[in-house]
Amino acid sequence: MSSPTDLDVTFTAPIEKDGAFPTYLVVPGSAELLGTRRAVKVTGTADGHAFAATLMPSGIGPHWLPLRAAICSAIGKSRAGEEVTVHLEQRLS
Repeated sequence: MSSPTDLDVTFTAPIEKDGAFPTYLVVPGSAELLGTRRAVKVTGTADGHAFAATLMPSGIGPHWLPLRAAICSAIGKSRAGEEVTVHLEQRLS
């Protein structure tokens, strides 16, 4: 396990519902940004609410950021197509 590294990446993406996770966002340019197509643990904020999550490889390009029910409740968004602004702050793995 390497030490955490700072990220400073902000993006806005619509909630998706048709993948391997009940609710997720596509992280644009993530494979290039992170230098890997493997799962990567990160921390950040979704519409200002802190979270820790594992970015999952989609197999077709960018990573998926699963949104837990608790985050959906905190930001008041869970429907497909609703826009969420994410700020990725640290890479933990």
